[in-house]
Amino acid sequence: MSDARSTRVRSPRTETDDAATADRAATADRAATAEHAATAEHAATAERPATAEESEEAGDRETCPECGGRTRADAAERVCADCGLVVEADRIDHGPEWRSFDDDDANPKRTGAPLTRSRHDRGLSTEIGRSTKVKGRKRRRLARMRTQHNRAQISTKRDRNKVYAYTEIRRLTGVLELPDSVRDAACALFDSAQEESLLRGRSLEGFAAACVYVACRTADVARTVGEVCAEAKATEDEHRAAFDAMNRELGLPIAPSGPAEYLPRFASDLGCDPAVERRAGELAERAVEEGIANGRNPVGVAAACLYTAARELDAECTQQEAADVADVTPVTVRRTYVDLTEE
Repeated sequence: MSDARSTRVRSPRTETDDAATADRAATADRAATAEHAATAEHAATAERPATAEESEEAGDRETCPECGGRTRADAAERVCADCGLVVEADRIDHGPEWRSFDDDDANPKRTGAPLTRSRHDRGLSTEIGRSTKVKGRKRRRLARMRTQHNRAQISTKRDRNKVYAYTEIRRLTGVLELPDSVRDAACALFDSAQEESLLRGRSLEGFAAACVYVACRTADVARTVGEVCAEAKATEDEHRAAFDAMNRELGLPIAPSGPAEYLPRFASDLGCDPAVERRAGELAERAVEEGIANGRNPVGVAAACLYTAARELDAECTQQEAADVADVTPVTVRRTYVDLTEE
């Protein structure tokens, strides 16, 4: 019996598929072997000690270049613990700019500018911005919308008066170099005067100047009526009428000013030594106690005290210089000087 011969014939396409399958299997095996080798190399690198170059670089960062001492990281700086040298500074902090606590339910997101008393709407109003990318009809429509939006922000005459007075108060405090606390106090005082209906028949500029002057007096900031009115749009008569109305109806908590309030500023303008300023303070106290300052301008008394102290300590200061700083005449300084030097 003869052996049976297989009649199955393999086509060329089948042989090609089998070869491709074998190639894919070999490629997968090689990839797995390479990945395993890379993992082993990484583990070996992590376990091995640092090389000399890496150790030297890390040592340079932790060693002070001046004294060779150890450095420590303090907030955004790296400082030497021995000599205090700042090795690194201005490190970028990628964390949030706000602090969060477990019992804090406030939303830490940005909400715009803070509230302020120097705006009639406390700074809560919005504005329609401008853009150079908008052209033609859309740009004209946005301009009309901006105009109507600005008109809608000031709906009553009361708000219009408040906007004008607040603008004048901000201008005055800026020219006189006053702090923001004085500006906010002046705006709050104007609100009180408007609620009591004191503005009718009186000047808004006068009330703005009077509010700034009263805020300076309550905050112990030395500013005279002449200095405020010299920068204000109101005259001294308008300032006096507004001040008298507020003092009568609101009961302002201010006392008569004394010469000691003006000494630091006048001493700074004259360039006096601290010893001269201290002696002038003692003379100002004696002038008040002995009644020398009664019925006199406290500004002139302060200038006379500085001049007297400078004469006693042999400092350079003339009557004309003291009078110019206080905006008074030399005769005013001389009269108080004579009273202070009498035995």
